[in-house]
Amino acid sequence: MTKRDVFEYALVRVVPRMERGECFNAGVIVYCRARSYVAARTHLDEAKLLALDPKADVAGVRAALRAVEGVCSGGERAGQAAGDDAGRRFRWLIAPRSTVVQPGPVHTGLTADPEAEVERLLDLLVR
Repeated sequence: MTKRDVFEYALVRVVPRMERGECFNAGVIVYCRARSYVAARTHLDEAKLLALDPKADVAGVRAALRAVEGVCSGGERAGQAAGDDAGRRFRWLIAPRSTVVQPGPVHTGLTADPEAEVERLLDLLVR
């Protein structure tokens, strides 16, 4: 039997106009403490973004989503979080914020392959 570890995940949501409260999923962040693993995958549906806000800053939203992926990957792309461990980077990313790109609630599960889990959740909940 394959060893399964607990993992946590949060959706990355785009909220084009805060005052309207409308949002859609544009990514997922997965963290597995047992494997010191954190990763994010994103997918921006530009048509959906522009339907909710025709004046949306598409390039700015894309840059914010790339930044989420960068913080997860660590190294130079993580900016100030470069020296932080996977858990600290995950906790920083899931902290509530009032921006166009923001995290959703955290959920948990069991997985034998956290990397495959990121792709599965992106397909299931975002694409």
